[in-house]
Formats: sequence, structure tokens, C-alpha cells
Amino acid sequence: MLAQRVLASFQHRYGTNPLLVRAPGRVNLIGEHTDYNEGFVLPAAIDKEIVFAVALNGLDSARLFSLDKAEAYELLLGAAPLQPGATLWANYLLGVVAQLQRRGVVVPGFDCVFGGNVPMGAGLSSSAAVECGLAFALNELLHLGLSRLELARLAQKAEHEFAGVQCGVMDQFASLFGQAGQVVRLDCRSLEHQYFPFDSAAYHLVLCNSGVKHSLACSEYNTRRQECEQGVAVLRRHYPLVHSLRDATLAQLTQHRAELGEVVYRRCRYVVEENQRVETACQHLAAGNMAAFGQQMYASHAGLRDDYQVSCPELDLLVELAQSQPAVLGARMMGGGFGGCTINLVPAAAVPGFIAATSAAYQQQLGRPLETYQTTIVGGVSVL
Repeated sequence: MLAQRVLASFQHRYGTNPLLVRAPGRVNLIGEHTDYNEGFVLPAAIDKEIVFAVALNGLDSARLFSLDKAEAYELLLGAAPLQPGATLWANYLLGVVAQLQRRGVVVPGFDCVFGGNVPMGAGLSSSAAVECGLAFALNELLHLGLSRLELARLAQKAEHEFAGVQCGVMDQFASLFGQAGQVVRLDCRSLEHQYFPFDSAAYHLVLCNSGVKHSLACSEYNTRRQECEQGVAVLRRHYPLVHSLRDATLAQLTQHRAELGEVVYRRCRYVVEENQRVETACQHLAAGNMAAFGQQMYASHAGLRDDYQVSCPELDLLVELAQSQPAVLGARMMGGGFGGCTINLVPAAAVPGFIAATSAAYQQQLGRPLETYQTTIVGGVSVL
């Protein structure tokens, strides 16, 4: 069991009893690239998680150990502000410490061992789980009294400044606010949220990993943000109340299509339509109409592929394979794009057949095996 492995490693390395914390990854059913445009998303925490063992050590240094990479990293927690380090995985943890320091928290020396079963590079937000897990653990150990929302914002800033990815707050929010058997619609502007029931017994969320690794910091993620900001800048000249694409309408975009330019117009059109899809999908979920919900997922993928242009041939093939199977209700690429997973909405009884057929076809057409993950919706970050 993961928690036992992490605990045993910690006790072997440091000889003390730590606080154990689990931080889940997340899926996002619909609402992609809308979060940094102050739109709507529909994520859920899942049973792929990272477990942390953390204890104060009475020293002036943080000793970090990644169980999955079998790598250690140590740094002094002196008066100098922390800077991003040379070890990529450590940056997610250093960023959390730096954000606490900026809030005036004197972070004492601590030991940390962490390991998980969130597939890396699959778009399940392993980075947010790492940030939220350590932030939650230090909040507990130091009795800081920070709310889950404050921890989510802190973890988001850690990723901005130490990992170089200008992510929205969805991933961190989902990891901290997840509830078992519920998906959460998050308004990324106000951070108001509403839970909708998801029958995990009747319908499974199956993830198909394209096997294409993506590095968001090196991809066109930040470029897409800039293109959206360019669109908002054009629209604001005509509509001062448009502060983000959340405020824009399709009619406004169409009116100023020439001024926006074709690429920026299509990026903006995708975001505006995707926000509408989240709203529509939630109405279907509330009504228990899972077939209609799935159609919104397919439409989301088409927009990501054609207008936002963040898909790739492998992801497109996986969605086509899903669409060719009548039992599958919906599928789309999930996450930043350019690789990672598709998320597939499949009735429970049809899951074995779906996995077998999709795996065989993927192997036959691309000559590579297909990794799939069945997920259960679980609660957010917690002490074990």
C-alpha cells in the first residue's frame, strides 16, 4: 500500500513518526482552458494520489525525498528568499515554502518523503497534488489556520513562480475541495462552487493515456494565454465591461473578427463556447441525462482540436475510437493538451469491452500499447 511504503521510507531515512497526508489528482469532465479566462470548469478529485510523510526536524534545513525518483534534495531555510532550484520536482515543494515565507511564516526545518500513483505527464495534475499536499501538511504542523481556499491560491502561485506554468486555480482547487461521488462546478472568477452528483457505480470515467508526454511549461500553454489576452484587449476597446473572455459573447467576437485576426478569433470562440458547454453539461447532469452530457464532451474535444488547436493525432484517434463504440457516451482530450489522456464516459457494464477494443485498435494503428486507468471520484486532501 502506498501510504505504508511512504511511511516506511520516512522512518528508515529519518527515524521519527511523521504526519501522513494524501493529496489526490483530478480529472476535469468538461471546461478546458477556461480557468485562466475566469470561466467555468467541472473537475473532480480521483483515487490517483500522492502521499506525504512530513515532520519538523529541529534543524534549519528542509530535507526532501522523492520516493518515485529515489532522489533526495536538501536546502537551508535561512534568511535569503528561496529561488527555484536545479531539481525540477523539488521546485513544486520549494515554491510552497517560498509562498508561506512571503506571508510572513517562519518555516522551520522539516523532513518530507512523498510518493504517488498519479501517472506523470498524463494530465491528471500530479503537480497540483504535490503542491497542495505539502501546503496542507505544513499548515497542519505549524498550526497556521489557513483555509483550503488560501492553500489553493498559495499552491497556484507556487506553480506560477517556481515551475513557470501560468496555470489557473482549477487543479489546486479540485485537489483540495473534492468530494466523494460529486463533481464540482467552479466559477474561476468568484471561486463560487456547486456540487453535482455523479453516479460512479453506474458510469465510470476511464482515462486512456496517449503515451505522448507533454511538458506544459515548454508547450504552447502560455502562448494560448497570451492569445486570449490579445482577444480581450481588442474587445475592451469596444466593450469596456469585457474584463476576460468570461464576459465576451459570440456576437461580439463575430462583429470584430477581422480586427481580432483569424487565429485569436478562433481561440476566443472556443473559450466562449466551452463556457456555454459547461453550463449546459451541468443542466444535463442535474437531470440525470448522461447521454446528453456525453455529447457536450465530444463537442468540447472538437473545439479543442479545431479552434484551440491543442490536441494531437494520438488524442484525436482515441476520441474517434470512442465515438465508434455505441456504448461510449462521451470522450475528449483532457488537460493542457499536446498529449496526456482522453477522458471517456462509459456505462459500468461496457467498460471491459471498451478497454479491450480501444487498446487493440490503438496497438494496431500506432504500434504501441495503450495504458488505461479506471478512476473513482474521492474526497480532497486529508490527513491519513
